[in-house]
Amino acid sequence: MDEKDLDFSRLSDEQFEALLNGDLDDILSMDMDALLGEKTPEPPKAAEPAAPPASAPAEKPASGKEKPGTQKSILLYLHDLVYLLSAIILVFLLLFRVVVVSGTSMNNTLLDGDYLLLIGNTFYHNPQYGDIIVASKDSFDDGAPIVKRVIATEGQLVDIDFASGVVYVDGQALDEPYTLTATNIQEGVSFPLIVDEGCLFVMGDNRNGSKDSRNPEIGLIDKREVLGKVIFLFLPGTNGTDMFGNPVQSRDFSRIGVVS
Repeated sequence: MDEKDLDFSRLSDEQFEALLNGDLDDILSMDMDALLGEKTPEPPKAAEPAAPPASAPAEKPASGKEKPGTQKSILLYLHDLVYLLSAIILVFLLLFRVVVVSGTSMNNTLLDGDYLLLIGNTFYHNPQYGDIIVASKDSFDDGAPIVKRVIATEGQLVDIDFASGVVYVDGQALDEPYTLTATNIQEGVSFPLIVDEGCLFVMGDNRNGSKDSRNPEIGLIDKREVLGKVIFLFLPGTNGTDMFGNPVQSRDFSRIGVVS
């Protein structure tokens, strides 16, 4: 048996007195482990179950809204497209018109069957010399649109020398490279004349094949009768058909472009 020091400090007063008196029964009843300084091992504690690791919070989508399905996306695109097309049509109707040339009075600048784009009278208010306009005159052909060139505006003096075919405005002879023929035909209006306020004097570029302001049926054009200014030729015509309905000439697509 190993030697161990007794630890009397662990004895109660009664136990210590019994030890001094040699009382055997009391000595035997003493806790020898305690007297020897050894601690009674405590019963092992049950291991607590480890807490489950905290799960990482689920990542939220970048946007709070779910992406629409393919069908919904198509419907949204169609919805926007309808609005866009409606806006374009509205702007087109306010700004532009489309007319088709009928006849040869504007040869060779314009041909019969030409499709023209006009800037409408909603925004075109101040016609100037050289502009090609479309007008509607109730006194001529039941108001059917006519295409002519502006020669003079309000307050200007127009005179024509039919023998030489020269047109004068405010005493100055006009340089007219756009004409097909000289101005040799007098159609009933007397010259010289002053253009009335708010009116225009117009003629066709095919001077000897045009009814225009020289003719009393048309006369001066009131600005309020102007439908718009020709700005673009987008489909060339064929200059009419023969007696069998065949085109007189084929379409010349190189003519497509700005009209001047």
